[in-house]
Amino acid sequence: MSTQRKAVALISGGLDSLLAARLMIDQGIHVEGINFYTGFCVEGHTHAIRKKDKAKPKRNNALWSAEQLGIKLHIIDIIDEYKDVLINPKHGYGANMNPCLDCKIFMVSKARQWMEENDFDFIITGEVMGQRPMSQRKDLLPVVVRESGADDLLLRPLCARNLAATLPEREGWVNREQLKNFSGRNRKPQMALAKEFGFEDYATPAGGCCFLTDKNYSDKLVDLWQARNKKDYELDDIMLLKVGRHLRPQPHYKIIVSREDGENKFLQGYKKQFATLEIKSHNGPLSLLDGELSDEDIRQASRIAARFSQGRDAEKVSVLYTSKDGKEQMIEIPPMPVSEIRQEWYI
Repeated sequence: MSTQRKAVALISGGLDSLLAARLMIDQGIHVEGINFYTGFCVEGHTHAIRKKDKAKPKRNNALWSAEQLGIKLHIIDIIDEYKDVLINPKHGYGANMNPCLDCKIFMVSKARQWMEENDFDFIITGEVMGQRPMSQRKDLLPVVVRESGADDLLLRPLCARNLAATLPEREGWVNREQLKNFSGRNRKPQMALAKEFGFEDYATPAGGCCFLTDKNYSDKLVDLWQARNKKDYELDDIMLLKVGRHLRPQPHYKIIVSREDGENKFLQGYKKQFATLEIKSHNGPLSLLDGELSDEDIRQASRIAARFSQGRDAEKVSVLYTSKDGKEQMIEIPPMPVSEIRQEWYI
C-alpha cells in the first residue's frame, strides 16, 4: 500500500487558504494547518470592544477554517521573531507598513521548519498568482520559494497549473490536473469554488486581518517609533494602537482618548502602565497619557479630554489626573473648544 502523504497548510483564516487545503484533502492528503500569531492580526479584538461592531462575528477565522475542514490547527506565537521582519524588511514595505513579501518568506520558512520537525512531506499555501501586488506577482512567487528554503516542496493548489510542477506533482502525490489555474485579483473563481464545496459565512474574500495594511494603523505605528526614537514595540503597543483616538498635541507626549464605554473598560487595564485622565463631573472618556508631561501639558491634555466628554459645553469640567506612580490631582478646567484642536494632532 502507498504511504499517505502529509501536508502542512498555512491557514490565515481567509478564503484562499481554506480552499487550497480542501483541494488537498479531496486528493487524500493528510492535512494539518498552521497559523502564525504575529500580534497584528487579532480577529474579533476591536469587534468585541466597539459598540458599532457588536453585530460582527467575534470568531477566530483560522480556527473556523480548521473546523470546516475537520483538521488540526497549530497556532504558533512568533511575536518576538516577527519583529525583525517588520523592522528590517529586506524587500521593503507595501503601501503602508506591511512587509508582505518578507512576511510570506518568513512564514513559509517557519512552515518548512515545522514540516521537517514533524515529518510532513510538503507545504500548502493559498497564494494566487497576481492577486496581491506586494507578494504574489508572477516574478515574486519564485522569490518566496527560493528565500524560504522550501524549494519545490511548496505547492500552491489554487494557481499550480500556471506554474512549473512541484515535487508533489511530479512524484504523483497529488494530481496536477485537479489543481487550479486561478490568477489575478478577481475573486469570483474562489467564490464559485467555495459554493461548490458548500462553504458559507467565510471571511470576506478580498479582506485580510493584518492591521499593517491599514493606513491609519500604520501611521500610529510610525508615530510611536518616531516619538521613542527607535523601531521597537511590545504586544501592549500593538493592542493600544487599535483602540481610541490618538492625538499628539506636543512632540513629547500623546493622549489616547476612548471613544465609548467598551474602550473605556478596555483602557482600564492599562491604568498601572500610564498616567490617566478621568472625567469626574460628567460622563466622559478615560484617557491614557504616553510621555513625560509638564504641569502645562497635563492641563492641555485635560482640556482635550474634557472636550470629548458630555461636559464639552460646560464652563468647567472636573478631571482627575493620576500619575504612573498613583498620585492623584483633581483639575477644574474649561474644555478645549473644538476650533483649538488642530487636525494635525490626530495620528
